[in-house]
Amino acid sequence: MTDQETRYEAVRSRDARFDGEFFFAVETTGIYCRPSCPAVTPKRHNVRFFATAAAAQGSGFRACRRCRPDAVPGSADWNVRADVVGRAMRLIGDGVVDREGVAGLADRLGYSSRQVQRQLTAELGAGPVALARAQRAHTARVLLQTTGLPVTEIAFASGFASVRQFNDTVRAVYAATPTELRAAVRASRRDATPSAGIPLRLAHRGPCHAGAVFDLLEREAVAGVEEVSGPAGGRTYRRTLRLPYGTGIVAVDERPGDIGRATAVHPGGWLDTRLHLTDPRDLTTAVQRLRRLFDLDADPYAVDERLGADPRLAPLVAARPGLRAPGAADPEEYAVRALVGRAEAERLVRAYGKALDAPCGTLTHLFPESAVLAESESGSIAGTGSESGAGGSLGVLAAALADGTVRLDPGVDRDDAQEALLALPGLDARTVAAIRARVLGDPDVAPPGVDVPDTWRPWRTYALHHLRAAEER
Repeated sequence: MTDQETRYEAVRSRDARFDGEFFFAVETTGIYCRPSCPAVTPKRHNVRFFATAAAAQGSGFRACRRCRPDAVPGSADWNVRADVVGRAMRLIGDGVVDREGVAGLADRLGYSSRQVQRQLTAELGAGPVALARAQRAHTARVLLQTTGLPVTEIAFASGFASVRQFNDTVRAVYAATPTELRAAVRASRRDATPSAGIPLRLAHRGPCHAGAVFDLLEREAVAGVEEVSGPAGGRTYRRTLRLPYGTGIVAVDERPGDIGRATAVHPGGWLDTRLHLTDPRDLTTAVQRLRRLFDLDADPYAVDERLGADPRLAPLVAARPGLRAPGAADPEEYAVRALVGRAEAERLVRAYGKALDAPCGTLTHLFPESAVLAESESGSIAGTGSESGAGGSLGVLAAALADGTVRLDPGVDRDDAQEALLALPGLDARTVAAIRARVLGDPDVAPPGVDVPDTWRPWRTYALHHLRAAEER
């Protein structure tokens, strides 16, 4: 939505379809909000529009305490777009600026720091530091209001370099001190610790047909690393995560009933989640990886409108509004699993996975690292029934992932990654297409040999999920 009058109409009608797609600020109050904010609609001449929360904060506006604009789903553009801005936003969401700085972000994108700063500021109204700062503020609020961690620990867990920087940012963004933010919620809602888990609600835009995602995850679950328990409609997905600073165990609930049918008054919803982290600094990264796994930043309105206009797909879209295209919680892990299959992946976990210090039920291991698989390939892997070619291909893929010949991080250029994968012996076009769709989040993948007409573009990945869901019913 580029026309400001059209944006104002979305604000006036409190249209939640555009939450996260843009933000508006009111000059007379100094507050910025999401489009669906239930407060009295401000007069048009007092309203300013921003592409990101960071841009609004940079212009001196604080977050609305009523609609909590920092908690909205991310813009679908950042997952769809393949240009440098989209790639940068995915990397910032993964915490790269916090861990590696702007120089590390620029290096991953293949641009200079000045070029990245210029492009982000020109399009989004905020540079990488401001965008990362807004993300840190949101992480800080979550930890303050859902855990009992000391404020000093939260400051560094959120990515701030100092307690003073943390205090100043929280005051600027929320017009409250960290202590006041914490006091705003009941003590019962902030009793979590890293060992007890951090309770979260992963928001999504519009309808979300979570059942099909849980069906897929249940079929694919690798023992020791993943499990899906409970009856359909009320299942829980649990898995282990390898994260930059430590490890994690996550549990995501499939909400009872048909959460795919959101109301017209307040479309959208959330998935209840609990994160167990050995290091709370991994919160931002873990959340972003889960959002990609469940495709929670998608725009189901745009997808369903295009695919629902096709006679073949229309009844499928009507039956499953808001069907998502699942991603991957660990890019390198999924690439290996796509190559070797579920049974072999489970054997690799038993043989080479790192055992958790404290197993949690059936979750006992982390999926083996690429470097470990690459080193082991010349030994026992090659002699355990992998002579058909998958074993050798596994070694080549693992080595390429370990040495950086193949990159699958959120900011990689999709075409470059595909070309690098196809250059490896043993990886066929169908396997690479699966990796491109799930790991690289491409919404428009057409696997070879599959009838996927161009009229379904740019959502062919979603169209295939509709067809598969219908076949498996």
